[in-house]
Amino acid sequence: MSTQIHLAYDYPLLSAFWTMLWFFLWIMWFVLLFRVVVDIFRDDSLGGWGKTGWLAFVILLPFLGVFVYVIARGKDMGKRDLAHAQAQQEAFNAYVREAAGGGQRSSADELAKLSELRAHGEITDEEFGRAKEMILTGASAGGTASTGTTRGTGSAPGTGSTPGAGVPRR
Repeated sequence: MSTQIHLAYDYPLLSAFWTMLWFFLWIMWFVLLFRVVVDIFRDDSLGGWGKTGWLAFVILLPFLGVFVYVIARGKDMGKRDLAHAQAQQEAFNAYVREAAGGGQRSSADELAKLSELRAHGEITDEEFGRAKEMILTGASAGGTASTGTTRGTGSAPGTGSTPGAGVPRR
């Protein structure tokens, strides 16, 4: 009486499944290894000797080193990743605010520009009052008017964003 034992490799579909599973696990281990190495270098609480010790442990005994590191310092690894991601997001937001806000002027800047124009005699007191009213009502509605340096942009008198734009000169 001979009994044959069928293994998973006897079936081509199961063989492909096992091959894919081992390949996936191997790649996941490499990802974990690289994340551990990056975390060792990113950690500011570790000194030079601590980083050297962990790095030597992870390189000389890779499987054991990675698993011990994840068990011993895994919770802090997530916190460091989160802090790094938040710092990158803040840096990006600051860059976007700086790049987008470069052309915008506040109401105070607009009013200062208006007073300068009035002081130089480029606009009259009446034009100054109308432009000031536009800036203050525009600022209270949530938007700020933008002052440019060119005159006569084609807007109707009293509706342009440039103080004195479209207003006849005297």
